[in-house]
Parts: sequence; C-alpha cells; structure tokens
Amino acid sequence: MILLNNRIYGLTKGQYSPTSPRGFVSKSSPYGTVEDPFRPAELCFGARGHFFARAVATDAPGTVDILKAAYNHKGASVCEILQNCVIFNNGTHDAVYNKEGRAKNAIYVKHGEPLVFGEKNEFGLVQEGFGLKVVKIGENGITLKDILVHDAHCQDNTLQLKLALMGDGDGFPIALGVIRDVEAPTYDDAVTAQIEEVKAAKKYHNFAELLETNDIWEVK
Repeated sequence: MILLNNRIYGLTKGQYSPTSPRGFVSKSSPYGTVEDPFRPAELCFGARGHFFARAVATDAPGTVDILKAAYNHKGASVCEILQNCVIFNNGTHDAVYNKEGRAKNAIYVKHGEPLVFGEKNEFGLVQEGFGLKVVKIGENGITLKDILVHDAHCQDNTLQLKLALMGDGDGFPIALGVIRDVEAPTYDDAVTAQIEEVKAAKKYHNFAELLETNDIWEVK
C-alpha cells in the first residue's frame, strides 16, 4: 500500500484531509480545522502491521529502496510517501523536500546501523527514560557506542513506533527508510495450511468420496 501524503485532498480541489494539521485553512475548513491530524504510522502499528516505511517523493533513491523492501516483504506492507501539492498545499514538506533539508531535518534509518543524522552525522538518538533524546556525538562524553542501533526486525514495536512518530516541529528529525520489517505468518499461508490440515483429517477428499461416506442405496 502506497500512501501519498500531501496533507490535503488535492484531486478533489483542496479540501482538508485526515492528515492536515490542526488549524489548517482550506476550502472545507475556512476557519481552520479543529482536530489533530491522523498519523498513518499509528494506524499501521495499531493494526499490528509488520511493515512500515517512509520516503520523500523528491528522493528517488530513498523511494526505490523502500519500495524494493516492501516488495520483498512477505505480507502486507505500508509505504508513506511525503508528497507536495503545488496547487493547494505547496511547501507542506519543505523541511525535507530537498537534499540539504533532509541532511538537517531527517534521519535515514537502516537495520543494524546506529541512529545518527546531521550534515556530518554529528547527532544521534539515545534512550532517555521511556522516550528518545537527541544528542551530539563528542559532547558530554557521548560516543558512537552510546547511540541506539536501529532494529527493524524486532517484534516489539515500541522503538519503531517512536521513530515513526518523530519530527514535524518536535525537535526530532523525521525518520525515513524502512522503520519496521518483521517476518510473521501471512493470512493466505495460514488459511491454506488450515485447509490442508482439515482435508487431511477428513475421510473424503473429493465429491465422489463424499457421496460414499454414508449409506448408499442403488436403484435398478
């Protein structure tokens, strides 16, 4: 599933959407919206999704990377693409829409690698209590060994969800890349296995055998 998130209903001429920020003025909210925006990652994680990734529409390599990963994931996958709407919501993702902006305001997460970001990878993420904290490597005794390592395959999605919800004015970078990618049984495989299990326990395996399972009368 590819969600093109431009924070507005652009194709229907500019109505606010579930991802529009609180107070957003549009044709259908002339005095500003009165509710907090819907966050796609929360729905995916809340529905026990096993794959979630994010990219920016202007970042071709980053987009290709997550689409390849989504294709290779066995089961449903969700990719959020941060996209601009030139006509009705221009500049909504300006902070990360060019390469320079992403270097300052985004963090590319990669499984098994430290969660570092910045123009020179001078910043990193560490755990503080039940949350995350941005630190500068080299200050206050902080070294690369103190930085959290991204685990996209962890069944426990606590850290993955925190990464997915970062950014957008909270002092944290926006996470890009494959945030969650966990192997799990798929619906199709589970149903197929169940059918085979039931079939193996039955005395009949086709219609002809079914007819012969009970008393039979032959009329001549």
